[in-house]
Formats: sequence, structure tokens, C-alpha cells
Amino acid sequence: MSLVVSAGGHSFCLPVAKGFSFSKPKGYKLGPKAALVEARPKVNGSPVALQVIGGDRAEDLQAEAKAMARAANASVYSPELLTRKYGSRPVQVVKRTLDILIALGTFALKLLVDERNGTVDQNKRKRAAELRNIFTRLGPTFVKLGQGLSTRPDLCPPEYLEELAQLQDSLPTFPDADAFSCIETELGMPLDSIFSSISSSPMAAASLGQVYKAQLKYSGQTVAVKVQRPGIEEAIGLDFYLIRGLGFFINKYVDFITSDVVALIDEFARRVYQELNYVQEGQNARKFKMLYADKEDIFVPDIYWNYTSGKVLTMEWVDGVKLNEQAAIERQGLKVLDLVTTGIQCSLRQLLEYGYFHADPHPGNLLATPEGKLAFIDFGMMSETPEEARFAIIGHVVHMVNRDYEAMARDYYDLKFLSTDVDVSPIVPALRDFFDDALSYTVSELNFKTLVDGLGNVLYQYPFNVPAYYALILRSLTVLEGLALYADPNFKVLAASYPYFAKRLLTDPNPYLRDALIELLFKDGRFRHVFANRMISTYFSMCI
Repeated sequence: MSLVVSAGGHSFCLPVAKGFSFSKPKGYKLGPKAALVEARPKVNGSPVALQVIGGDRAEDLQAEAKAMARAANASVYSPELLTRKYGSRPVQVVKRTLDILIALGTFALKLLVDERNGTVDQNKRKRAAELRNIFTRLGPTFVKLGQGLSTRPDLCPPEYLEELAQLQDSLPTFPDADAFSCIETELGMPLDSIFSSISSSPMAAASLGQVYKAQLKYSGQTVAVKVQRPGIEEAIGLDFYLIRGLGFFINKYVDFITSDVVALIDEFARRVYQELNYVQEGQNARKFKMLYADKEDIFVPDIYWNYTSGKVLTMEWVDGVKLNEQAAIERQGLKVLDLVTTGIQCSLRQLLEYGYFHADPHPGNLLATPEGKLAFIDFGMMSETPEEARFAIIGHVVHMVNRDYEAMARDYYDLKFLSTDVDVSPIVPALRDFFDDALSYTVSELNFKTLVDGLGNVLYQYPFNVPAYYALILRSLTVLEGLALYADPNFKVLAASYPYFAKRLLTDPNPYLRDALIELLFKDGRFRHVFANRMISTYFSMCI
């Protein structure tokens, strides 16, 4: 058995020696797995909770602690350290700078020619595709950068958002010998003492690493072993050093970009560096499973901490088909639309219920299992929605349905899209022009992508700074709708989302949501019977 002591926000796992005892109520029996005992003494003013954990859970905690120790030297993003490191390497910096300048400079020259010839709009789609190809050629950092830009409607026009969203980490594999050597070095054991078998080549390759299929020697469990690409820290470190310098230039000389580009680069770089720590990814997966795998149609793989480190992640193998492979899914007797609807409901829970969500929502990270479950994989990039923003988003939807554009514009303060010193009155006509047309359709007719593109045009024209959490969840729902449209051209993500909003508004006791419900059901002093009947019938259909 082990003793977990929690005090002052910190937990410690300690072995329990023979003879250890604690007081307990008369007649109380200690269960076979665990017991919780609260003690009155305090540590630094904080009450101490003692939790006695037995069996597998204690071993799992100890294995995770050892994995964390193996990842103790994992890199953390620091602009200051990068400046000191690469400031003394002029030859390396100049060489990489030339590679980037030639690629991006040629692209910029084409944009200049388009502007002089008056063909910017005509060639926008073509140039967006060229930029996607350039980012792929420039390597992992720019693939990640392109994926990040694909979620920023305040920085990129819709055509660029669509093209960059197609970046799927399709990069060459690195030598298997290097991968196997990394596993042995990181885990401190020979490969044949860990696995009874391992695939001779990777099953998948991404920008930061590649994945092998293996069988654990001690249990026979089939696992996925993710191994980090050699030299990746050096490559992305140099690139972010250069990109950050470009950000300073843009902030100073490019007037039409109103966002703080350096701050955006720093935020994005921190996320990419977090992806390099595979122990952190394992902890992300565990938290995601705890929050969302309570639904029987969601599957999240387990982590094997004894075989995980900063550069090696071993997790349960998932037999499944990528969500964009419709024919293969249907051969299993499954329906893409059912899986997409599951994904939409889970995405809404992530955004609006717990606020902890998957921040890399492309089709390759979503699998359909033979049992009909939707499996989430790859938890390197996660994000969080602030609690106040969760309620503000629901309120924003209510204001949109009510066509209250003044309230919609004011919502952008609460959502942190705009600083409070920005006058929102010029934004109201732009919202009215777009949404009056868009909302002429019923919810079942309204295409989510059309809504996002239109909102993106508004965001692009005004001094908005869209928080990462909001942009990422819009992309997630857009990706899911895009997958569904292949199976059913009439599918609408907003119609699939409606039951969730109806349930939250009808059942959540939060005062903000109570006010939002009243605001939705009463307009101009009149009770809206149609809205009320539809919401109630939707809610009861979910309960059946």
C-alpha cells in the first residue's frame, strides 16, 4: 500500500511501513482498494488529507512519478534562452534565414504582382495553396505554424484558413535505428526486454515524431509507441528564434495586422514545446479520459507509464479507422454521421462544460473503433476555456438567435476579443449585414462553415484578437461538419448542436444561463411559444 498526502496544493506518494495505523470510526471497515482519512493537523496553514491507496492505482502513481523524473530535463520555451543560444551562431542562423527568405520572399513577390495587376481576389485560392506547400517544404515548425494560422480568422482570410487546415503533418519518416536507439536510451532498457515484438517500420509519421506498433513483453498488451524525431528541439528552436524576429518587424512596420504578432508566436511556441514533452501528453490523455470517457461512445487509450519518458510515449493501441475514411467505416457497419454527432456533442462538452479540450482537431486524430466508439488520440496540444468565457459563448449564441447585434458586439468584451477601450458601434452594422442574411435560414438549414467564414470576414476587418480556445473550437466543429458533408450533403452541425444548448439552458442552474434562457424565451415582452416548445421537446427526446 501507499499513502498519498495532500497539503497546500501538493501531493506526495509515500510507501506505508508495517505497523502503520490510523484512527477510524467504530465498525468502519477498510475496503480492499483504498480508504480516505482526513486529519486535522495543518501544513503551512493548509489542512492535510491522507488517502491510502492500494493495488494498481498506487503502482500507477509511482510509475507516473518515475516517468516524470525521466522527463525532468524536457525543454521549455524561453525566448531569452533562444536569443543567447542562436545569437552566437551566425553561420547557422544565416543559412536557415536564407532558406526561409527565399521560400517566403518568392511568395511575397507573387502577392505584390497580384496587387499591382488587380488580381488579388482572383488568385487568393491559388496563393493559399502555394503557401501550404511552402510550409510543408520548410519542415516541422512551419507545418505547425500553418496549422496554427488555420485557426486564426483574425489573421487570415477564409481561403487561407481552408488551405492551411489541410496540413496533416505528412513528413518523411526518420531511420528506425534512430527510433529504437532513442527508446533504449530514454527508458534505460534494451528493446527486447521491453517488447516481445515491434513493427520494423513506423505505422504513422508526423512533424514531431513517428509511431510504432508493439507488444509488451510482460503482459502481451498491444501498444502504440510514439518516438520523438531526432534533433527536433534544435530545428524548432532556431525557427522560432527567426520567426520571433520577424514578429517584431511586423509589429513595428505592418499596420494592417492589429494583433500582437510576437505574443501570438510566443503562445504558439509554448504549445509546440509542450508537445515535445511526452509525459505531459500522457497526463493530458489521462485528464481527458477522466472528464469525457464517462460517455460510452467515447474512447481514450490508457498510458503505460513504465515505458514513457520525455521522448517516448507508450499507450494502448487503438484499432480504428480515421474519421475521414468513409468507405472503410461503412464496411464495419458504422455510420459516419453517428460518429460525427458524437464528436460534436463531445466538442461542446469540452468547450462549454469543463473547458478542457483537444487543441489539434484534425481527422487523423479521430478514429472510429469496430465497436462504434469515437476514439481520440494524440493529446500533445490541449487548451482551456476560462469559466467566464463558457457562459459568455452561450449568451452570445442567444444574442445571435435574437438578432441583438448591439449585445453581440458587447459580448466581444467578455470573450476578450476586444479591449474595453475599443468602440464597438462600427462593428454592429457589419454584424447586422451578415447575420440578417445568414439567419434567414432555419437552424436546420444553416451551414456552420458559412457562419464561421462570414464571422471570420468581420473579425478580419476589425481590431479583434481572437483567443486561441475560441478559434480552435470553431475549427473543430468545422472539421466535423466537413467530414459529415461527405456522407450527407444536407448535414448541418448547428442542428446537431441544438440539443446540447437546449439541455444546458433548461437544466443548468447558473444565474447567467437562467438569464440567457429568459432572454431567449421572451422578446419584446412576448413569450416565444415556438422556441419554448422546440427546446422542451428536444430535451425530452434526449432523455428517452
